[in-house]
Amino acid sequence: MGPHDIGLLFVAATLILLFSGMPVAFALGSVSVGFMLVFMPAANIQGLADTMYQGMNNFTLLAIPLFLLMGEAIGRTRAASDLYETVYRWLYKLPGGLGVANVVGCSIFAAMCGSSTATAAAIGAMGVPEMRKRGYSPGLAGGLIAAGGTLGILIPPSITFILYGIVVEQSIGKLFIAGIVPGVLLSVLFALWVIYKSHRDGRMTRRNNPEVVVVNESFTWRDRFTSLPRILPFFVIITIVMIALYGGFATPSEVAGVGAFATMVMVILIYRCYRWSELQPILLSTAKESCMLMMIIAMAFLFTYVMSYLYISQEATQWLVDLNLSKWGYLFWIDILIVVLGFFLPPVAIILMVTPVVMPGLIAHGFDPIWFGVNMTIVMEMGLIHPPVGLNLFVIQGIAPDISLKDLMWGVTPFIVIMLLFIVVISIFPQIATWLPNVFF
Repeated sequence: MGPHDIGLLFVAATLILLFSGMPVAFALGSVSVGFMLVFMPAANIQGLADTMYQGMNNFTLLAIPLFLLMGEAIGRTRAASDLYETVYRWLYKLPGGLGVANVVGCSIFAAMCGSSTATAAAIGAMGVPEMRKRGYSPGLAGGLIAAGGTLGILIPPSITFILYGIVVEQSIGKLFIAGIVPGVLLSVLFALWVIYKSHRDGRMTRRNNPEVVVVNESFTWRDRFTSLPRILPFFVIITIVMIALYGGFATPSEVAGVGAFATMVMVILIYRCYRWSELQPILLSTAKESCMLMMIIAMAFLFTYVMSYLYISQEATQWLVDLNLSKWGYLFWIDILIVVLGFFLPPVAIILMVTPVVMPGLIAHGFDPIWFGVNMTIVMEMGLIHPPVGLNLFVIQGIAPDISLKDLMWGVTPFIVIMLLFIVVISIFPQIATWLPNVFF
């Protein structure tokens, strides 16, 4: 069998296992080991552990569990509710002020932890019940938090940017900076949609739904200013992280360590979370999510190694080049591929599997790898809010199980459209993503 036939068989076996419901890490690992046994020398099997170790032997990967620890420490203490309450007090007069507060809360939380699921879980646990109590439709309440949570992989620090930077050998600091302006603009667009939606639909009343409680709240300027000290620790930590990273004082892994340490000090000293019964859920949840991600990363490295050894990656790259697509045609079909893979793969796996194959063609067509990192991240954000994987949708259903998947899908559809339009905009004006890193570097 030639590389072309082996490649088709390889892809088919992968899809079958993924659609069977097998966890992503085990599906990738099973396909890799199976093809190693059939098509590769026995010596490669003997070096299996070393192959996986070499893929994981990168100090930068240490940043992932540390950023996850930051998110868990904030999300499982009163820190998240203080952040949420403070933002709401300042924005409650806006049409859809509570929804806008949730978007801002998601943005700030994303800037702390770099994880979309952690962002959706932490803000959603408070935001979804409060929005529904104040008359927001189930679809809008759930869809807003699910979409807002996706900002976790775009607004730095970002776990996906860390992995992308490792794979394409680009500066992670540049990638982090490149995500700032697009992340802020997407947050603004999400907020504008919530304002428009609230103004058009109005609040639900008792006449329309007797179960809805109409809450008329009012906060004085004193209430607003007295709430500001609650979010001061967040901005101190964010400032420390940003100065250490962008000032060139520390690597991403070292910055993650500083941020995790500062966050743990905050929850211990300010929120009195120092008992083992309070710290255990934080550490246990961090360990579980870190192990899941590291398993996927290790198996994805093995997956790409097998693809390269069997010349599947090279064959796929050559096939893409032979299509003779225009620059934008090439990018269009790459984005479509990422969207399709997002139906059943998490962003971590997509980066490790797809990037080595498509990057040579992208560079040949003149695309900036930093810009494409932002483009790819926004495309993958959509994968987090549509089935069948849709990790953020399942997070929201865990928080509010009475919200149906159908309602959630209708709720996130406008945000998916916003992301699609935003991809077009940054393709026309790539400076949105490249201007800031070019200024810093």
